[in-house]
Amino acid sequence: MGAQEPVSGSAVAGRSVALRADDAMAVARLYADYAAALDEARYDDWVALFAPDCRYLVQPRENHDRGLPLATMALEGQGMLRDRVHAVRNTLFHAPYYQRHVIGAARVRAVLAGDTAKPLRVATEANYVVLRTHVQQPAEILSAGRHLDELVRVGDDWCFGLKHVVFDTELIPNSLIYPI
Repeated sequence: MGAQEPVSGSAVAGRSVALRADDAMAVARLYADYAAALDEARYDDWVALFAPDCRYLVQPRENHDRGLPLATMALEGQGMLRDRVHAVRNTLFHAPYYQRHVIGAARVRAVLAGDTAKPLRVATEANYVVLRTHVQQPAEILSAGRHLDELVRVGDDWCFGLKHVVFDTELIPNSLIYPI
């Protein structure tokens, strides 16, 4: 499920593709649900936002910009996402902290399947910042960057076919425990 070439409705000169209002609202709701599920540690809900054959990649910007495939985290399919959730809940030990995901408005970069009247797969981009707050300490920026995603239509709704998180720095404080 790699990146696909646009079939119609590609963005021109950096401009976004306009979707129908109901699709635009569904895309905005998907990103809001994504952030809320992670912030509230509802990891089963997080997994449900993905297509069964999804890909989830977390990659430093340096590797992405150079076209290098090495990713900090690469998960294939909902089964691997559930494995990661199991690890977060049951096997990883760390000082507890809270996360807060701030995700900017997603812009549709291209329609990859279907057409603008009824898109079936779209490429989107959204900037993000994840704040981390340890108990009795000030919040700090854990990660900042952008989501380069492919969304797949499921009925009248959308889910992530590809979630590609590109973080701007080459360093992540300590380790990457929770999804970004």
